Amino acid sequence: MTMELANLGRSGLKVSRLCLGTMNFGPHTSEGESFTLMDAALANGINFFDTANVYGWKRGEGVTENILGRWFAQGGGRREQVVLATKVYGDMGEGPNDHRLSAYHIRAACEGSLRRLQTDHIDLYQMHHIDRDTPWEEIWQAMEQLVQAGKVLYVGSSNFAGWQIAVAQGEARARHFMGLVSEQSLYNLRARSVELEVLPACRALGLGVIPWSPLGGGVLGGSPSPDGKGRRSLEPASKALQENRAQLAAYEKLCTDLGVAPANVALAWLLSNPAVTAPIIGPRTMDQLLGSLHTLSLQLAPETLARLDEIWPGPGGAAPEAYAW
Repeated sequence: MTMELANLGRSGLKVSRLCLGTMNFGPHTSEGESFTLMDAALANGINFFDTANVYGWKRGEGVTENILGRWFAQGGGRREQVVLATKVYGDMGEGPNDHRLSAYHIRAACEGSLRRLQTDHIDLYQMHHIDRDTPWEEIWQAMEQLVQAGKVLYVGSSNFAGWQIAVAQGEARARHFMGLVSEQSLYNLRARSVELEVLPACRALGLGVIPWSPLGGGVLGGSPSPDGKGRRSLEPASKALQENRAQLAAYEKLCTDLGVAPANVALAWLLSNPAVTAPIIGPRTMDQLLGSLHTLSLQLAPETLARLDEIWPGPGGAAPEAYAW
């Protein structure tokens, strides 16, 4: 199977239509298993890897970034073939400037990520959250310096509101800086509020959308994992399963009628949206990774998309039409 590629937003950067999420690496997937998954992803054409300095959830240690760094250090063209995305904002120490988006922290966090990832540059440096206490002129100056030094190539956002994306781009344009090329948002069949403002803003301003949690924390993934370790076994997913029992029954019946795994239907639904560049898949096992690849050959018919809208209704389209006349 030939991996389909897409430009990341308005940039010339080509990325795979599926992005390998690494949040499980360390806490739930061993280093050896993580290496195997990354090798398999690369072998199957997935060139877009996403991580964050806080993944591993041990403050300041960058557990997951370190795993990726040791994988890159094996050589074999691994680093050269990967479009590497990581993030800045989270708490990386006990000091008052060890988090958020001050120029002080952006510089220190970037140096820490480069060291852990064992690389000289980050392809996509994403702000993990909005920082309402730091002015955009400070943030963009810090990012410009990293780009000019060759330590960062592109800048993205994550968990931003539509108006925040618009403000950020306006400030970047005033500085003659490219600004954001992507937004990473919570987006799946169960969580569609970004359709109101975020997706329209991204399409208008040329940002690629990178949905995280495309399976709704495992809820949209079908049957529970046989080993009992899947996301469906966690308390939030268990609660969602109870709250959405009727919708899930209808959804899984539709998937059965189509003869397609529920996880692949959820991913294909996202890929059918022209605003979406690449959903983030977070496989714990090789079966999950390889199963996700079947999504790329799946085209959902208009009547299937309409039925999915009936089962999982969105906000009614883009604002303001979604709620005004």
